[in-house]
Amino acid sequence: MNPSDEILDIVDEHDVVVGQAPRGEATARGLTHRCVFIEARDADGRIFVHRRTATKLVFPSHYDMFVGGVVGAGESYDEAALREAEEELGVTGLPRPEPLFKFLYEGGGHRWWSYVYRVRCELPVEPQAEEVAWHTFLTDEELEQRLGDRQWVPDGMESYRRLRAFRASS
Repeated sequence: MNPSDEILDIVDEHDVVVGQAPRGEATARGLTHRCVFIEARDADGRIFVHRRTATKLVFPSHYDMFVGGVVGAGESYDEAALREAEEELGVTGLPRPEPLFKFLYEGGGHRWWSYVYRVRCELPVEPQAEEVAWHTFLTDEELEQRLGDRQWVPDGMESYRRLRAFRASS
């Protein structure tokens, strides 16, 4: 199936489902839907970082420190988090990602409810070629050093900023 044809739940400002639409239409019309962001760390605590493929519908060729994506129609955030993490990392048998917090992302004509998770992933990974053009694992310090020298996905940057604040308050 073409990713643009995937059916999504359309939600309101309270994250209540109010309808459904194909992903391409939801993106083009700026309809509010649901996404998951999963911070994947390896056994050494390093963060999975990747560059998205040039064919991605949103933010092509940008770098990201999360795996994830849209929540399909009728799918829960938790189900989507596990599915997306396993798909993008190219692994099976991951532990269920741990939910951390949810927020409404708004930027650049996009708007979606974003649920942030974390998961530990044992190596090796075989990232999904349709999603990931390049990848590596970085320490927190290495990631921080690279934040200013690459084009990062804006929703991932907002999720990362909020994740740092979440950790500081915990």
